[in-house]
Amino acid sequence: MKSVSAFTVTTFTNPSGEIVFRVSGYLCGQRVRKNFATRAEAEAEKQVLNVKALQGDTDVRTAVTRLTDEQLHEAEAAFRRLGEKPKLSLLAYLDFAMANYKAPDQLKSLSEAVAEYLVTKREAHTRTLLSGRQLRSIENELEVLTKKFPKGPVSQFTPAMLVPHLERGKHSLKTYNNRRGILSTFFKFAFQKDWVVTNPIEKTPHHRINHRRGSAVTITAEKAAKLMEFVETYEGGEMVPYFAICLFAGVRPCIRFGEIAKVQRESVNLETGAIHIEPEVSKVRMKRLVTIQPNLAAWLTTYQIQKFPIIPPNAVNMHRRICKKFGLSHDVLRHTFISMFVAKFRSMGEAALQAGNSEAIIRKHYLDLKSAAEAEQFFSILPKRRAANEPMPATMALPVDVAA
Repeated sequence: MKSVSAFTVTTFTNPSGEIVFRVSGYLCGQRVRKNFATRAEAEAEKQVLNVKALQGDTDVRTAVTRLTDEQLHEAEAAFRRLGEKPKLSLLAYLDFAMANYKAPDQLKSLSEAVAEYLVTKREAHTRTLLSGRQLRSIENELEVLTKKFPKGPVSQFTPAMLVPHLERGKHSLKTYNNRRGILSTFFKFAFQKDWVVTNPIEKTPHHRINHRRGSAVTITAEKAAKLMEFVETYEGGEMVPYFAICLFAGVRPCIRFGEIAKVQRESVNLETGAIHIEPEVSKVRMKRLVTIQPNLAAWLTTYQIQKFPIIPPNAVNMHRRICKKFGLSHDVLRHTFISMFVAKFRSMGEAALQAGNSEAIIRKHYLDLKSAAEAEQFFSILPKRRAANEPMPATMALPVDVAA
């Protein structure tokens, strides 16, 4: 087979004596010779034959089209990208994209999106729909995100970008999941606002954690006595009401966001012998009454909350120092109260009501942690400032139907 050569146009005289213009050359190994009356016709045919020759070597085709050169190149690139994908028509892929793709209404910057999102979270906190601890966690996590990605729209994020961010530092699986949950809620908000077309968190890993939480961490009655003895002498006893209520009534003790931070003076009623935990105070948004045990009544009579605020000025620093001195972990005061209550009164139902838990939680984490003798010792811890012969305040230890 002869190689392809360029076609040429020459003048040729027919046997009849007529002068014509001949196009000659080889196409796919076959010789081609065509005569035309005018040179213009010959030149046109020459161009067609040259293109056909090129098609044979490179698979390039000629076609009449309304597409621009740029559009043709894009169509060719699309078919090349499909490669070995399932053999659907290009129109099928286009129909799917048009049905599912939603372009963002605007390129919202990350900082603006975060600011708008936090407005809604702070409103939820004001309406008591979001705790202070949760709001602070959200604010901190989104602050880290905006510092890591100070420029660009909120739509820039991909799962590949977010996974290293979620795994930063020496994180536990629980910490990773908590970060992921905060960002997922943020990107859901952005999706509802049409700032992103998908939630990138959905394609990041979520770790399953086998929770094996066992018995609650508590302190002994002896350590509780030493703690209260120290608190009496520390800074004039300013922290006594706080530690007494958390230790002997089991009110959730977080000094910033816990129930104790929201309990009002009028909610502690020595006359009725109860602390009223209102729904807006309770972690689980349910009202409950906590019976003031006789020894707690003694503490609150000696250190009256009208003179000693439940959360005094500089409470955060004082609380930190006391907890460090006695090695007190988060919620250990509350855990100690519940376990001592169950040991003394042997009523998981009443303990659940007093603590704002379920009976299942009480049975699983607090039952049989303490002996009746140690519980008796615990509920006999009294302030040293009381006169030795001063009688114990007469408050109910339990509701009548339980104590009977």
